[in-house]
Amino acid sequence: MRLPMCAALLALAFTVSAAPARDRVDSVSTTAVPPSGVMGVGDAQLTPEYWISLQKQPNREILSRAEIDAENARLLKVDPSMHDLRALPPTLTREQVTDWIKQLSERPAKPMYDVAGELVTSATFDAMVDNLALSDIPAQQPTRYGLVVQRASFRTFPSSLRVFSRKGDTDIDRFQETAEFPGVPVVIVHASRDGKWLFVVSPRYAAWTEKENVAEGSAAQVFGYADKKPYRVITGPTERTVFTREVPGVSQLQLDMSTRAPLLTDLQPDLPVNGQTPYAAYTLELPLRDADGKLGFTPALLQKNTDSAPEYLPLTQANIVRQAFKFLGERYGWGHGYNGRDCSGFVSDVYRSMGVQMPRNTSKQAISPALEHRAFTEADSRETRLKAAHALQVGDLVYIPGHVMMVIGQRDGEPYVIHDVLGMTYRKSDGSTGHVRLNAVSVTPLLPNQFNDHQTYVDRMTSIVRIRH
Repeated sequence: MRLPMCAALLALAFTVSAAPARDRVDSVSTTAVPPSGVMGVGDAQLTPEYWISLQKQPNREILSRAEIDAENARLLKVDPSMHDLRALPPTLTREQVTDWIKQLSERPAKPMYDVAGELVTSATFDAMVDNLALSDIPAQQPTRYGLVVQRASFRTFPSSLRVFSRKGDTDIDRFQETAEFPGVPVVIVHASRDGKWLFVVSPRYAAWTEKENVAEGSAAQVFGYADKKPYRVITGPTERTVFTREVPGVSQLQLDMSTRAPLLTDLQPDLPVNGQTPYAAYTLELPLRDADGKLGFTPALLQKNTDSAPEYLPLTQANIVRQAFKFLGERYGWGHGYNGRDCSGFVSDVYRSMGVQMPRNTSKQAISPALEHRAFTEADSRETRLKAAHALQVGDLVYIPGHVMMVIGQRDGEPYVIHDVLGMTYRKSDGSTGHVRLNAVSVTPLLPNQFNDHQTYVDRMTSIVRIRH
């Protein structure tokens, strides 16, 4: 199973001063603890405009589209966690396919519990391992391609069983890896013994997904679709296509932030699409899976009043903040579960709405050779770490073990972040402990806070990633 992303962060721990709140036009002081329990954050700080107004040049372009494209190409080339599907050979070997599966589908060594709190039996895990059908992998097989047709959960095993490390935990499903969105290209490398699951490789992940999530086509079909122009990019948190009885596969289909879909521009505007006039909507071309699992394409309508754009958004501080705040309050979803996202999924979806690609998980993002990062080791003093924290800029990504936070600005000399986080524990001025269960995309100060009883977040900071030259 993949390394934890945000699960280690059941608490943010803050040491709170006893200073009274100051009378400020921007609501609470940086040290006051309002009824929410999150110090320094009032209604004003829960708006993107507040943080954008603090920046000197919020609309200045950080990287051009050509520079972003070059960085994305470099990411595919040098980051081992990424998969350049176009560079795969026409034939895959048993060793390659087996290695992909074994890297992910490792039988749990510790007790696991189901959603009801019951211990998952050894026989259940034995059946999951058998369903991998590793002995059925041929010595060689042609490389097969497909497109994701609906929001697809990617799983550790070919099973929908949700498993948890402890009783009572129903948030961190250890078999949930990530999710991919409609139109994402994949390589299909194996099928489960029961025939209900496919092991697929996407540009950012290799995992199991239910076969209904993928339609198989030729390389020309798959990559032709991925490259097709013009297109629309979903810039809202989630949007849905228009209801259509005629084509259920694309009726009210969920399209998450960063989803890119080509437009059909050669249709007559006075003719209906799926029984409806298209004049008040964009006519998207979406992939469709037929009864045999083969790839087809169909028009689908996206209302023009939805949050989308004709291109990826410009990479600016203002857009980074606005896009991040569109998820404010969304429930935490480990591995894109609960129809949401987790800490690393959150920051990557925000950046992908501006065309910036990055690895899926915190452990890979923090060390990617394609991303500009400042790594911290035990040799770095607290003073050095504090200096780096006070120099953080909007859009910087701060990593501590198991978690990533996105910087939204400095307020009274203190950095603030937006992040998808489970909860927050802090020390009050009298030494007692308070706890706030957040379990959502939240705004919090970064400093001062504690990772545990004797280490602060500054002490445990492992990396700062900066998406710029």
